[in-house]
Amino acid sequence: MKKLISYFLLGASILAVSACTKIDNYGGPNASFQGRLIDATTHANFQTSQNSIQVQLEQISWSAAPAPQFIPSKSDGTFEDTKLFKGTYRIIPKGGAFWPVYDSLKMEIKQGSTHDFELTPYIVIKNFTHDLVGTTLTLKFDIDAPVVAGMPTIIDTQPYVNTTKLVGAGASIRDFSDVNAVTINKDFIDLAPADKSITLTVPNLIKGRTFFVRVGIRLNDSFKSSNFSEVIQIDVPNQ
Repeated sequence: MKKLISYFLLGASILAVSACTKIDNYGGPNASFQGRLIDATTHANFQTSQNSIQVQLEQISWSAAPAPQFIPSKSDGTFEDTKLFKGTYRIIPKGGAFWPVYDSLKMEIKQGSTHDFELTPYIVIKNFTHDLVGTTLTLKFDIDAPVVAGMPTIIDTQPYVNTTKLVGAGASIRDFSDVNAVTINKDFIDLAPADKSITLTVPNLIKGRTFFVRVGIRLNDSFKSSNFSEVIQIDVPNQ
């Protein structure tokens, strides 16, 4: 009797293992998608920080109401995902400091698929200059708005300082960055001409260190994102 029960349990175990091995019979990811986020005012890559813009994808060939997937932007304004499944997707960029894109892109994604998105920033940072005297860094720049009507309120402006080239929102040294923010809380249309030329100061940088620096303007949309300048390298002398 004990042998019969043992044979029965062994047979049940084999069937269970066999059933489990047959469930996952789908192939792995077989497609990729990459591209650039392009600034419509300069036609260069959009100045962003790591993950601040998300490219949203919905695989409509899989489901009529698919769960969205997101590809985070890189700091150089590009994006890439090499582990997608081949199919038809609805795609739209979200999350950054740019005028919303309302018309989603519908495209077939397969291995090596590419597409660039042109985005219009809320604020364009121009004439960005810097001056280092001792350990105090002075940053000057002008701001402009490609479209004024309906633009979100400007919350503040600040320097972003880090010891790596990945510098921006969520990637900066607080004591050099956040503490030197300047509150604005005005609509662009209400700024006086002098208010559109901004000076920021970063004191007490560490002697003998290299820093990577940019400036940003944060806006009061649903994402509270910032428009950024390019990144510059600052080498603080030992003396």
